[in-house]
Amino acid sequence: MTELLSVAVLGARGRMGSEAVRAIESAADMQVVASLGRGDPLAEMVRAGAGYMVDLTVPDQTEENVHFAVEHGIHAVVGTSGWNGDRLERLQESLVGKPKIGVLMAPNFALGSVLASAFSATAAKYFESVEVIEMHHPDKVDAPSGTAVRTAHLIAEARHHAGLGPVPDATSQQREGARGSDVEGVRVHSVRLRGLVAHQEVLLGGVGEQLTIRHDSFDRESFMPGILLGLRKVAAHPGLTVGLDGYLELGA
Repeated sequence: MTELLSVAVLGARGRMGSEAVRAIESAADMQVVASLGRGDPLAEMVRAGAGYMVDLTVPDQTEENVHFAVEHGIHAVVGTSGWNGDRLERLQESLVGKPKIGVLMAPNFALGSVLASAFSATAAKYFESVEVIEMHHPDKVDAPSGTAVRTAHLIAEARHHAGLGPVPDATSQQREGARGSDVEGVRVHSVRLRGLVAHQEVLLGGVGEQLTIRHDSFDRESFMPGILLGLRKVAAHPGLTVGLDGYLELGA
C-alpha cells in the first residue's frame, strides 16, 4: 500500500483553508495530520509528523511559517500573497542548506487561471497592445492580485524576448490611478465588487482585432485541484518554484 502524504494545513479555519482540509481528506493518497489556525504553535506540524505543509494564512504570518517548514524538512505549498523580492531571496538562502526540500509559491491554484496566464504570455508576442483586468470580492486585501502581477510578469518577459517595444499609450493627462498599476510596462486594473470570487481578463489588441483571454473562478473549490497537484509534485521539485505553471507541461 502506498504511504499517504502527511499534510499540515495552516489557515485551516479560513474559507480557503477549510476547503483545502476537505479536499485533502477526500484524496486517496494524502491525509491531514494537523489543522492550524491563528495562534496555534507551528511545532504541532512536527509533532504530528507532517511531511508537507499548505500555507493559506495571511501575509504577515507566511514568511515565518515557510521558514519553519524548511528548517524542519517539510515541503511547502504556499498560496499566501505578500512574497516580494526580499522575502524570496531570504527563502532561497534558507533552501541552500536544505537541498532536498521543495517550496511552491503559487499566486493562483486554479488550473484554468494558470493556463490562461501562460496562454496570455504566448499571445502577447503577437499583439501590439495588452492590458490586464482582475476582479475580486471586496474582502481581498491586496491589489493588484498576485495572479495579475504574475500574469503581467509573464507577458512582459515574453514581449522582451520577442523584441517588442513599449505598449503604445499617448496618455498625458489623467486622474491618479485611472490607467491602473504599471507592472513592468503592462497596465493592470483592479476591480473589487461584492458577488465576485476571482476573475481575470487579458485584453490583447492589434490592428483591426482584439483577443480576450478570460478566466473565472466561481467557487473556492476551483483552487483545490491545483493544491492537490502541488502537494503531489513539490517533493520532486527541490528548491523554490514560483507559479504552478512550473509543474505543468506547458512547453518552452
